[in-house]
Amino acid sequence: MNDDMFETFPVIGTDRLVLRDVQPGDAAQFFKIRSDAQVMAYMDRPLFQSLDEAEKLVDSSIEGNTKKRSVNWVITEKGRDILIGYVAFWRWVKEHFRAEIGFALFPGYWGKGFMSEALEAAIGFGFGKMGLHSIEANVNPGNAASITLLEKLGFKKEAYFRENMFFNGKFVDSVIYSLLEKDRK
Repeated sequence: MNDDMFETFPVIGTDRLVLRDVQPGDAAQFFKIRSDAQVMAYMDRPLFQSLDEAEKLVDSSIEGNTKKRSVNWVITEKGRDILIGYVAFWRWVKEHFRAEIGFALFPGYWGKGFMSEALEAAIGFGFGKMGLHSIEANVNPGNAASITLLEKLGFKKEAYFRENMFFNGKFVDSVIYSLLEKDRK
């Protein structure tokens, strides 16, 4: 694994986006995105109820970046430094050269290629700079949009877990997708 990438936080630019580090001032936008019922419909996590929850997420993301346990980016449009989404390698198993990717985007940006662009950049960084061998995505099987996006990016279904999580008073399924560096499109 390449720990040198953390000398300065890896800001990534694409045609339309900037992926930058999480900052304390992002808490209000994190609250909005994590309290949006559309965004959270398939995340199997409770909606945020307070700004305090968002501040804790921001603090945890900053700490993960600082302590080299994760890589958490805020997605912004070029020229507008306002969070429109996020992408992260948050479950990083360094000894196996594998990380789990997570992502979300405000609904007004859905269907316009923004998340595809952000994920392409993050995946390129994961394989090129982090030295990952594989990237995992854990998806609610009802999240057709995320599944379609992952498949478009070359991810393959690895596993279907039946009722492996308990959320909101019921057991829910999850699907694991992965992308190997050698299979990247």
